[in-house]
Parts: sequence; C-alpha cells; structure tokens
Amino acid sequence: MEAMRAIMAGGGTGGHVIPAIAIARELQTLYQAEILFIGTQRGIENRLVPQAGFELRHVEVGALKNVSAATRARTFLNLPGAVAAAWKIVRSFHPDVMIGVGGYASGPAMLAAWLRRVPILAFEPNVVPGFANRAVSRLVSAAAVQFEESRRYFRNPRVTGIPVRPEFFRVPQKVLGSSPTLLVFGGSQGAHAINHAVTSALPSLRRELPRLRIIHQTGERDYRETKAAYVSAGLPAEVSAFIDDMPKAFAQADLLLCRSGASTVAEIMAAGKPVVLVPFPQAADDHQKRNAEVLAKQGAAVLIPESELTAEKLTASVSELLAQPEKLARMSQAARSLAHTGAAGEIAGMAAELAGIKAEAAKSSATVQD
Repeated sequence: MEAMRAIMAGGGTGGHVIPAIAIARELQTLYQAEILFIGTQRGIENRLVPQAGFELRHVEVGALKNVSAATRARTFLNLPGAVAAAWKIVRSFHPDVMIGVGGYASGPAMLAAWLRRVPILAFEPNVVPGFANRAVSRLVSAAAVQFEESRRYFRNPRVTGIPVRPEFFRVPQKVLGSSPTLLVFGGSQGAHAINHAVTSALPSLRRELPRLRIIHQTGERDYRETKAAYVSAGLPAEVSAFIDDMPKAFAQADLLLCRSGASTVAEIMAAGKPVVLVPFPQAADDHQKRNAEVLAKQGAAVLIPESELTAEKLTASVSELLAQPEKLARMSQAARSLAHTGAAGEIAGMAAELAGIKAEAAKSSATVQD
C-alpha cells in the first residue's frame, strides 16, 4: 500500500504548532504517513518543525486581525500570491489530505487545497474559530474541535479535544494542606498584568494567607522586578522566568492563576486543576475570554477580566477559594470532566478517513513492512 501523504498547514504560535506536530507524529505512527508542513518565515514553526524532524515550506502572507488598515490592505493584495504559492506546493506534494491548524499560512493553504479538491480537516482549539478557519469553514470536509460550542461553525465537526502531553493526565489529585500553593504563570513570555497584580497583592496575601507558597513563572521581561518584590514581601516563592517541567508545577499547586489560551485550558482540564483565569484582552476575537467562560460556566474556573484584576480582588478570590477545600475539589472534578484523552490519535484518524485510508489497511501495511 502506498504511504499516506498529509500536509499540516498553519502556525505562528506554539498553540498552533505544538498540537500540529503531535498530530503529525500520530499520522506517522498509525498510518506511516509522509508529512509536509506549510508555514510562514516568521512563525515559531521555523524552529519547532525542523527540530521535530519534519520538512517545512513557506508562503508569504500577512496578518488581518488586530493590525492597521494599511497592513490589512497589503495582506489582501498579497493574498492571491500566497494562494498561488500554496497551490504549487500542494500540486508538487500530492497530499491525500490537508490539516489546517490555524495561523497565517493556513488560510491560503486550505484554499489552495480546496481548489485542487484535496480533502481538508480543520483543527480548531478555541471556542470561537480564528480568522483563517472561519474564512474557509464551509469549504472544509470536517473539523476537529476542542469545545462543543465550536461545532456550529463547521461541516462534519467532532469534539476531539486537543493534544496534551500525557504527563498532564497523570497529575495526581492534591489534598489541600496547611501550606497551600498557588501557581502563577502567563505563558512562555509571561503576562505583565498578572505579574503586576500578584506583586501588588503580596502584602495582603501574606496577611490573609500567612502560610501561602507561590510558584511564579514571570517571563524574561518581568523576572528581576518580580523576584525583588517577593524578597521585599518576605513571602515564600519559587520565582523563575520559565518553568521547564510544567506538569510537576501543576502537581504541586492547589490553585492556578493564568491566562486562558487554548493549550493552557486543555492542560488545566487534563490535570483537573482549579483555576483563576485572566483572559488576555487583546487576543484575536477575544477568544481567551470565550475559552474562560466555558470553564467558568461548568464550575471549573473563576474568571476575572484583566480590567478588574486589582490586588484587592485577586487577594479576595485566592483567599476565598483556598479556604474552601470542597469547592476546590468540585472545580477539579469539573475540569477533568471536560478533558479529552487520545486527541492526537483521534484527529489523525479523522484525517485518515478523509484520505480514504482505513486503520485496518494501515496496520496491515505496517505488518508487511515489518
């Protein structure tokens, strides 16, 4: 049997690229697929995709969301060229299926695939689809989404969740002790608003929760200032610019305080951690707020808009939650109930179905090759 051929289209941020790599690896493992990535020259895919051992080709396309009118106009003018470049890549690679993962390159690539009648699977991790996925939502053959609320945007949608490292599913349930631990983070770059609110709240947190311990990922920009604030406040803390082992940090925490990007939300659900979510207000289409609202509605999170994130409100919310072990346990259970195991394999299976490849045939082919 000839090997399955699949294109992973999109990128820009880790939230797009990391799940795409996980899906690509499942396609290789389950279906012996040949994989090609399409991205732009400025996205994080230029580092992560070659590191993962996959070939990456580029198309030139600009931004359309949260940019000036001039930038938007240039992007529209250059869009036909981006679609033409993607069309040539699709023609030369002859994919059986394309998986669009969102980001700048995914729109032109998926449109090119549609023009060449290649089946398209859209992957959407946020409640409200990004611009690229919305633009081609009626052209795709099927969609893999994280939230039930996202199904209405696509043809043939399936709630699969998004790929999450297995270590997050193995984070043990934590029993609140006499020295509660708060984990604060804002992604790899940190979140200045969260960092500022926490350091402003340190005196009141120490007064209300004298045995509180904090693990705080600040990002490089705010590290020194944040570290100095903890020393001045005399509050026990592990402060670092970046946390390498986030599942370990999750395991130590009784409560999280963080943003609500799609990957972060998926990790929270997999680990079953109670959380205070502060959505990034400049996120495209306000998708972080929509993600946070889903968890809050299910009783898995407390949502604080960044505009309301004062030292007083932060102290009150953290103190109230850590004073109620039963509520933390209910939040944890609610978060775990939203999690999806095996998302990468399920999404790979959907892609294989669109490509006309049955799992049984793929397995028998692998047996012959062995």
